[in-house]
Amino acid sequence: MHLLLSLCVVWLLPMAWTLEGNSLPRRIISYQQDNVDLFQEEGVFNYSTMLLREDLGLLVIGAREAVYAVDLHNVSIKFASVKWEATQAQTDDCGNKGKDPETECKNYIRVLHEMGDNRMYVCGTNAFDPQCDFMSYADGTLTLENKAEDGKGKCPFDPYQKFASLMVDDDLYSATSMDFLGSKSALLRSLGVSIRTDETERLLKQPNFVSLVHIPESVNSATGDDDKVYLFFSETAVEYDYYNKVVVSRVARVCKGDLGGVWRLPKKWTSFLKARLECPILESWRLAYIIQDAYRWCDPFKPWTDCLIFTIFTPQDASDLSAVCVYNMLDISRVFTEGKYKTPVTVEIKETEESFVKWVMYSGEVPFPRPGACIDDAARKANINQTLDLPDKTLLFVKEKPLMDNVIQPVGKKPSLVRKGATFTRIIVNQVQAADDRMYHVMFIGTENGTVVKAVNYDGEMFIIEELHVFKSPEAIKILRFSIVTDQLYAGSDSGVVQIPVATCDRSSTCIDCVLNRDPYCGWDKETGKCVALSQLQKKLIQSVQDGDASLCPKSAPNTPVNQSIWVGGNLKLHCTNPSIHAATIWEQDGRTLSPTGRHYFLKDDLLIINTSDSDAGLYSCLSVERSKTNEYTSTLAEYQVNVASSAIAPNVAPNDAPNDAPNDAPNDAPNDAPTVAPNVAPNVVGLYAAIALFVIAFLGLLSWNVYNGHFTCIRRNERT
Repeated sequence: MHLLLSLCVVWLLPMAWTLEGNSLPRRIISYQQDNVDLFQEEGVFNYSTMLLREDLGLLVIGAREAVYAVDLHNVSIKFASVKWEATQAQTDDCGNKGKDPETECKNYIRVLHEMGDNRMYVCGTNAFDPQCDFMSYADGTLTLENKAEDGKGKCPFDPYQKFASLMVDDDLYSATSMDFLGSKSALLRSLGVSIRTDETERLLKQPNFVSLVHIPESVNSATGDDDKVYLFFSETAVEYDYYNKVVVSRVARVCKGDLGGVWRLPKKWTSFLKARLECPILESWRLAYIIQDAYRWCDPFKPWTDCLIFTIFTPQDASDLSAVCVYNMLDISRVFTEGKYKTPVTVEIKETEESFVKWVMYSGEVPFPRPGACIDDAARKANINQTLDLPDKTLLFVKEKPLMDNVIQPVGKKPSLVRKGATFTRIIVNQVQAADDRMYHVMFIGTENGTVVKAVNYDGEMFIIEELHVFKSPEAIKILRFSIVTDQLYAGSDSGVVQIPVATCDRSSTCIDCVLNRDPYCGWDKETGKCVALSQLQKKLIQSVQDGDASLCPKSAPNTPVNQSIWVGGNLKLHCTNPSIHAATIWEQDGRTLSPTGRHYFLKDDLLIINTSDSDAGLYSCLSVERSKTNEYTSTLAEYQVNVASSAIAPNVAPNDAPNDAPNDAPNDAPNDAPTVAPNVAPNVVGLYAAIALFVIAFLGLLSWNVYNGHFTCIRRNERT
């Protein structure tokens, strides 16, 4: 039994380390004020709404009770602002209804869209009484027109409730709650011909809305099809409701030209259909992962069928894995245009005389025009020129059977990225042409800890380039935007907005580090000896994003060793920072690899030598060893020439007692006749390592106890009696 326990422990730990290693970025960049441009106003919170006005050189930001116009090239520069506060009467009424007057009963700007006439449409929660208005920017001034409109159905009542909105040809599409309690929800089109979902749980049941995207399917359509608006959300599944309440991810679709029906479904969507989205994570035995964000990426030079939807999925339980699943727009469309429908069937239980509704695949006749389809050339040939002309049979079918039977799978039927750690919150994607002339989708993913993860999927291989801390304190990133004009990323949180360059090539100081970082934005310039951003004029840059082939790099010039001197019996610390988390750090003395001993301690970024002796003199090299897909590469990060001065030179000086004229912080290049005496940290280090050893022993004991008691599946459970 003890042997079995030991084998299980040995097996479990590498499994945990492997999972963590697969999700580790190559480098983690801690927060530094110089890394980002920051915008924030004292006393203002919730910078969760953004509108890029690249035509005006502006980033328009919606926050709590304020809208700001800042410089698109430097968000720390504010051009204009306008306050929009809830009135005292509205605040009091909100408080009397049980909401917090200091937080909930404020006006949170949640909707911000550009109109065709260059104005902006803005909506706020307004103390649980949503309102909308028009806003303009001219002569450096933001101006609200004070034409307050009812925001019900356009903007949520609750500032913390998830919702989605989209402006298409001056029509506002919004998916949000319709009442104060948040118990009724709808997908609604307003500003033009108003239309909404029917009030039935078959369409939306306790939904959490994520995103709305517009797909121009009418462009060059061979069938005269209409544009579509797709809604991504999660909800309680009606098809599983009899057994238990299961939350699933969905995508729904409506036609842009939908005008509703006449007698049946008047001013209601006649084209609303929905289907289930699946993002199959490795932990298939857990509850399904739920969609949290969706981003549409389309190549402007290719048809809509090549559009991709990048989504974030997170677990419903305590698992700390997040995933990115990518869906092909053509695959989604085919489910609605060619897929089977589900139909509700009433099942009676004779023993209890109870009944329940079960959803099964519909195998009967499908009427013409196809339920949920947009008006196309085939419908027009039958004198059906708009949804108002649709026959009652088609309308009744789509009203009763809005759910598709087919489940939509991601590209490759697996996630493009799975990571263990801080939960993903938002995603945005940019396409980059690398030096190999191939196009790559670079994903920028916000997390709940205020970091931005930069990642690429190279033909099925997940690779996280870096993780950047963009806020001083950990806080969830609530919105991400990207500007093609500035090549900058913008991230918003409760405390402010930051601007981040997408290319951070200068963080690599060597060719090997630049190539192994596998960043499609960056390559090594042999002429300047720098890692620089790629451009059309720099195709000869050294880059290997697919394989990380650092053998392409020229041979680097030898390092100039830094002189270090120390008394016999002193303590010496040699500094070396490895630029890659994927790499191992190795220390050598005169070409001989060092191992941890009672006097040599390997710290995170340092080698510590205590109680030095004459044998510690020599050339010390700090090496980085990193494996890519092609090979293992070793580079020298730092070199030190260490000289140990005999205590006979200064007989009155104790080994660990530095005189006042030989300070501990003497410069690294101090001459041999003025040796540096490092602080006496040996007792502290020994105590630290003793504590670590005790912790490891305790951890292994606890792990063994859990395994012995059957808490891990690697041990066969005891047979039940």
